[in-house]
Amino acid sequence: MAKVHITDLVLRDGHQSLIATRMRTEDMLPICGKLDAVGFWSLEAWGGATFDACVRFLREDPWERLRKLRKALPNTRIQMLLRGQNLLGYRNYSDDVVRAFVQKSADNGVDVFRVFDAMNDLRNLKVSIESVKAAGKHAEGTLCYTTSPVHDIPHFVGLAKGLAEMGCDTIAIKDMAGLLTPYTAFELVREIRTATDLPIHTHSHATSGLAHMTHLKAVEAGARIIDTCVGAFAEGASHPTTQSLVAALAGTEYDTGLSLPLIEEISTYFKEVRRKYWQFESAFTGTDTRVLINQVPGGMISNLANQLKEQGAIDQMDAVLEEIPRVRQDLGYPPLVTPTSQIVGTQAALNVLTGERYKSVTNEVKLYLQGRYGKAPGHVNEEVRKRAIGDLEVATCRPADLIADELDKLRGEIEGLAKSDEDVLTYAMFPEIGKTWLQERAAGSLKPEQLLPPGALQEDSAPRYAADEFKITLHGETYHIKLSGSGRSDAAQRPYFVSIDGVSEEVLVESLNEVAVSAGSDSAPRKAAAAPAAGQKPRASHPGHVTAAMPGTIVDVLISIGQTVKAGDGVLVIEAMKMENEVQAPIAGVVISISCKKGDAVTPDMALVEIQPE
Repeated sequence: MAKVHITDLVLRDGHQSLIATRMRTEDMLPICGKLDAVGFWSLEAWGGATFDACVRFLREDPWERLRKLRKALPNTRIQMLLRGQNLLGYRNYSDDVVRAFVQKSADNGVDVFRVFDAMNDLRNLKVSIESVKAAGKHAEGTLCYTTSPVHDIPHFVGLAKGLAEMGCDTIAIKDMAGLLTPYTAFELVREIRTATDLPIHTHSHATSGLAHMTHLKAVEAGARIIDTCVGAFAEGASHPTTQSLVAALAGTEYDTGLSLPLIEEISTYFKEVRRKYWQFESAFTGTDTRVLINQVPGGMISNLANQLKEQGAIDQMDAVLEEIPRVRQDLGYPPLVTPTSQIVGTQAALNVLTGERYKSVTNEVKLYLQGRYGKAPGHVNEEVRKRAIGDLEVATCRPADLIADELDKLRGEIEGLAKSDEDVLTYAMFPEIGKTWLQERAAGSLKPEQLLPPGALQEDSAPRYAADEFKITLHGETYHIKLSGSGRSDAAQRPYFVSIDGVSEEVLVESLNEVAVSAGSDSAPRKAAAAPAAGQKPRASHPGHVTAAMPGTIVDVLISIGQTVKAGDGVLVIEAMKMENEVQAPIAGVVISISCKKGDAVTPDMALVEIQPE
């Protein structure tokens, strides 16, 4: 019997860390027979960002993925990552939703639930762990490892004791950013083993270059399960290579007993699969010791890079990485793991892109500062709290105690579209995109985002001229393109805001062959008309115009024409970078026009609301 067991992460955390969670089910199933034959302790294949990516980008049914994987992996435990009371979304859910989600996950094929809370607030794990045990499945209680002035080994040992008291079957040390050093790992595992009798499972990203050594020292201290990823999706922001750890432990008392040639065959398969997703590769997913300072986890870095790319702001990546530790300190040093990694990362991006710290504050940061995600580990910057939520009361109870049962309400909201309890839960996780997904499924119009052929983005030196609205057809697929605005014109690269099938995008255009025309020439270009074209939103031109801080989608309009507002009042809510952001009135006055509606894709140059000063 192997002394050390391995959980492989290629079907979840590997591709989440390196290609923004974009691997499709069709690329997983052909290799499942060989994965099933290896003898892994488990395969992490669901949860985390995979549910979101299935619905938002791949246009797949995440529940159907789980069922297909369960059928294809009859001999191997399927493991999922569950965010405690957040489940797979970005907010806390009511207890009845948590219980239903865990039960349906178990029914559809999950064997091991790795349950964590981004705040390490044990109150947020209670109902999830109880539900896993009630379903007869394996509950793995999880410590989110981080470093800060308030995080030390006694702190984590205390959490481990609490997890053991809850009835967990194993304890995972989740080092989501590669911050755990080898000798600290040895001491932490040793102390937890002294305090509890539960098997210890270690998880460490390779971003900082420490994870291989960390796993080895953890094993020497008594850890009995380690997380790795087959070579094609390993290293950097992902995890240590499975083949390397199998080889390192071979012939020792910790020998895994796994077949190196078989795992290498699997890695060769995934090497070819990865080529399909080249457009989601990032320069920010390699080994990067800056993580020891900015603490951005492996599962976040590729998604953050991709989101900034979508905002046309990838050139601001370094500035955002520098701002993240400052925001984290302001919020009381939460561990950076979903959803707090997304909350902190998006706020840092807003601070950078708007040019002013906390000029725009996401709704999730406001909820965090109200205690709605749990107790902050350290001291919160009270000036930031005051600016974000004013005098609103800060909750001290278990956050979910403030949420009434909501499952019946959700069923009513999606009646007619939802065909199963699983559909209702998909809507519960992501109401806006979930409802759209269900509508498109009913209409038979679900289409995954396009995978670009190799070389599709190569530059062409020939000049290009285009209308402001047109259709293009590529490989039989037709896309509606509309130029909705442009940004600064005094920079080498000028941003243009376009809508592609209703999805807002920003592209940077660098002119290579502009023609200078002398003043007064008959051929001088005419200025564009000041008035917007039919159907277009007006350009922002005075202080009473309300604009968005970044491209996004309107999810709520909070005001009506004729309404009196004060400066700072919320007027719109947009979703950008997966976070909701309340757009506030820049001045006091009366709303005289609203040029947007729920579902509209918007860009920063658009005047979405006009306020007339009183």
